[in-house]
Amino acid sequence: MEKNRISDRVKVLLVDEDESTFYLLRRVLQRENYKVYTSRSARQGMEMSTSICPDLILMDVQLSDMDGVEMIRWIREWTDCPIIVVSEQNSCTDKVNALYAGADDYVVKPFHEKELAARIHTALRRRIPSGQGMYYEAGDLKIDFSKRQVILAGEEVHFSPVEYRILECLALNSGAVVTYQMLLEKIWGPYASSGSRILRVNMTNIRKKIEAVPMNPMYIITIPRVGYRMLESQTASVG
Repeated sequence: MEKNRISDRVKVLLVDEDESTFYLLRRVLQRENYKVYTSRSARQGMEMSTSICPDLILMDVQLSDMDGVEMIRWIREWTDCPIIVVSEQNSCTDKVNALYAGADDYVVKPFHEKELAARIHTALRRRIPSGQGMYYEAGDLKIDFSKRQVILAGEEVHFSPVEYRILECLALNSGAVVTYQMLLEKIWGPYASSGSRILRVNMTNIRKKIEAVPMNPMYIITIPRVGYRMLESQTASVG
């Protein structure tokens, strides 16, 4: 099943101080075969997020050492991985603040385990490109979307989470122009208006990495004042 294939490679970071809910959430995640990383504080969760680069973050906004909404904003400055809030705070204002800060979903405690598992799976399904096994290939560059792996001239090239998401977005739309605004909204969401400089910096880093092999084609072309176009893929899947 697709669900199992997704679960086998997914890293989930759980941040929650409530002891009873913490163990319940961990049990739900382990039952789904996710790789679970746990934190009992916001500060520790922030440190872990930068070291493990999770595919999804499950967190409460009621954290004693930091406002949970501020933590969401901090996470959104460098990654667009799905964030699902699970909290006892159930007012409309609480939900709106978390969602505007960058959360993808908001679940109120108490919750049904199967519903939460379904919400997690849905968030991951939107994150992982449809069609397991799909990849981009042009010249010496190959991107395996299902493995989130980039190969250049037979060697794996490592990218930061944000760099990879930019490259992935361009590759999935290869041959077509992806505007600056489309990329900003796709990667940074509500922070799109303040991310233009960050986009330029990340694009410079991406180009340095994929243009490292002499005589390779120019994979990403800048369309002045519009956006970028990636060299069209020679093939769409591994068949």
